[in-house]
Amino acid sequence: MSVLQGKVAIIMGGNSGIELAVAQRFTKEGAFVYMTGRRQNELELAAALIGQRATTVQADVHNARDLDRLYATIREERGKINVLVANAGFIDPQALVTTTEDNFDKSFGINVRGLLFAVQKALPLVCDGGSIILFSSIVAFKGIPNYAAYGAAKASVSSFVRTWTVELKDRGIRVNAISPGALDTPMIDFQAGTKEDADAIRASFKAATPLNRLGQPEEIAGAVLFLASDDSSYVTGTDLVVDGGLSAL
Repeated sequence: MSVLQGKVAIIMGGNSGIELAVAQRFTKEGAFVYMTGRRQNELELAAALIGQRATTVQADVHNARDLDRLYATIREERGKINVLVANAGFIDPQALVTTTEDNFDKSFGINVRGLLFAVQKALPLVCDGGSIILFSSIVAFKGIPNYAAYGAAKASVSSFVRTWTVELKDRGIRVNAISPGALDTPMIDFQAGTKEDADAIRASFKAATPLNRLGQPEEIAGAVLFLASDDSSYVTGTDLVVDGGLSAL
C-alpha cells in the first residue's frame, strides 16, 4: 500500500531541484500535492511532470498576502494539510568582509522570517498527528567559508524544530528537519557567475565529501518521505543529516 495514500501535502518551492523530487515521490506514494514557487512558468512545467495528483499555487513565502491566498485555496479545495514541507531557501555566499546589509536581510527575511510565518499560517489546516518538515543545512553546524549569513539563518531553522516540537506536542504534530550536504541542483548554478565557477564549486564539494560525489535530489526525497510517513511515527524534534559524510570531517 502507498504510504501517503489519501494524504494532502504542501511542498514549498516545489518547482525544481529537491522540492520537485519530493513532489514526484509523494504523488507516487498516493499523496495529493500542492507546490508553491515564485515563477509560474516553472511551476507549470513541474506540474506537467507530475500529473493530476499535483496542483500549483504561485506564491512567495516572504509575502503574507501570498501565504493567505495559498492557504485559502487549500482550505477550499481540500480542507486540510497532513504534511507540510517548508523550504524557504535563499543563498548568496559572501565573505564576512564583503557581506552587505541587503544580503543579510534577505538571508534572514526568506530563510527565517518567511519560513516562520509560512508555518504559523498553515497551522489551522495542519491535522493533529501531522508532519512538518523543515529544511536546514549542514552549514548550520559546520563552518564553511562565505556562508556566514546562510549558516546562521539555517541554524535558526534547526532551533525552530526544537521549539515547535514542544509547542505542538499536544496536537501530536511531529516537527523535524532535513540537513542536506552538497547536492547537484540548480542552486549551485545560482551561486556561480559562470559555468566554470559552478563546475569549480561542484568539484570542491565533491572532493570534500567522503562518498566522493554530490548528492541527488531523489536521495533527499527518500529521507523526506520517511519523515512524512508513519514509518517515522516516533521521530520528532530531530535534524536528519543527509550529506554523504561531508559534516563528519
